[in-house]
Amino acid sequence: MPEAAAYVDPRRWKALIFIALAQLMVVLDATIVNIALPSAQQDLGITDANRQWVITAYALAFGGLLLFGGRVADLWGRKRTFIIGLTGFAVASALGGAAVNQGMLLGARALQGVFGALLAPAALSLLAVTFTEAKERAKAFGIFGAIAGGGGAVGLILGGVLTEYMNWRWTFFVNIPFAVVAATGAYLVIREPAGSRNTSRLDVPGVILATLGLVSLVYGFTRAESDGWLAGWTLALFAAAVVLLLAFVLVESKVKAPLLPLRVVAERNRAGIYASLGLAVIGMFGLFLFLTYYLQIVKGYTPVTTGLAFLPMIVGMITGSTQIGARLMTRVRPRLLMAPGFTVAALGMLVLTQIDLDTSYPALILPGFLLMGLGMGTAFMPAMSLATHGVQARDAGVASAMVNTSQQVGGAIGTALLNTIAASATTAYATSHAAGARSLDLLKLQAMVHGYTTAIWWAVGILALAGVIAFTFINAGNPGGGRQVASSEDGEGAAHEDEVHVPVMAH
Repeated sequence: MPEAAAYVDPRRWKALIFIALAQLMVVLDATIVNIALPSAQQDLGITDANRQWVITAYALAFGGLLLFGGRVADLWGRKRTFIIGLTGFAVASALGGAAVNQGMLLGARALQGVFGALLAPAALSLLAVTFTEAKERAKAFGIFGAIAGGGGAVGLILGGVLTEYMNWRWTFFVNIPFAVVAATGAYLVIREPAGSRNTSRLDVPGVILATLGLVSLVYGFTRAESDGWLAGWTLALFAAAVVLLLAFVLVESKVKAPLLPLRVVAERNRAGIYASLGLAVIGMFGLFLFLTYYLQIVKGYTPVTTGLAFLPMIVGMITGSTQIGARLMTRVRPRLLMAPGFTVAALGMLVLTQIDLDTSYPALILPGFLLMGLGMGTAFMPAMSLATHGVQARDAGVASAMVNTSQQVGGAIGTALLNTIAASATTAYATSHAAGARSLDLLKLQAMVHGYTTAIWWAVGILALAGVIAFTFINAGNPGGGRQVASSEDGEGAAHEDEVHVPVMAH
């Protein structure tokens, strides 16, 4: 163990390039397909009832298998899992781009989700065990956090360009060169520290309960969006999710080698990270969703122009992550970056609640995007790093998987919850203003914008709550502060830190 902790990989910065490239591919895919969906639906004859499955098939496989993917990375080795995930994702993307019918496309999307669930936690845990010195770790996670935060907006731009100037199939084919370069680079450059695997037998009951529980939860939110929150199927899925996940916790507390050691989520810093990140993603998904429709339908932007309109947010995220978060992470406590970061993002969202039919992009939308980007970038960077705080190397994969799980579940909740709120507010506005409307088309647009702003107000509150949770739960100290947070792992407290391969805030 100590030898692995002391080893510093001389090729670690080259490794970061390929890890970041793989992360960008996974994050891009979450939004790039949304832009291409209308064209794919028309081309393949997908019904309106089934079009949601292009998104849902991926979300269910990815969200349901993330914990399993993290545990596989700890068991097989992160480098091997990373390369297998990239290869499988490329094959699934090729099948999606070549799809000749609805079934082939949906199958390819599910397969992308399966291999994405292997790839995402392997990438983050590789980063965690490769960069162990505090200042270098801050820089590495600054880059990774910027990609994780900004990749979704890049997907909107790339999706618009590919769909408008080529065709929807290229939103799948574009993943192949990403995967080939990242897999080749990983094979040649990445070295995994010795002695960092968890060779315990796989917890099969835990895998089954976690996968079914998470699938029920994600699908429950999907059904809530389409069928309503009180529909029979929706309630049944939520009830099943509660029962399955409670059973999972019970099993994990009893078995010798659990899929998710409860020590990983019991430590207050990681609990705060998972909760605040999940909430922040709810707000982010709301913004991307509603602002994309607002810019295209209300403002009349083309898909490419819509994507370019999000560029300032990406610049803000990269700046917040690499110039604010990374520079200050080794000087101040993480909560003093995360809580203000989420608060600044909430202020940016607050600005965007003022959108109207004739809102000026430079005067209102641009400042809102910049504040959102700066805030999210500043908060995401220490969050990504602190997610593996105090984790033994053998648990790095599953701890990383929990970050992705909180984001995936947050995305499902955000899409369903905020869409429902927006739809209800739109209907209520249209009904109450129908009598005095001069034009039905104008009323429709006004009702739509009212629905968006109502949902964005909710997102403001959710982001503010993420900031409160980050400030309350996260108490890790900075390197210069001389304060160490006792780890709850194995009940050994702070003394256990000496054996940790991935220290976040300690020399």
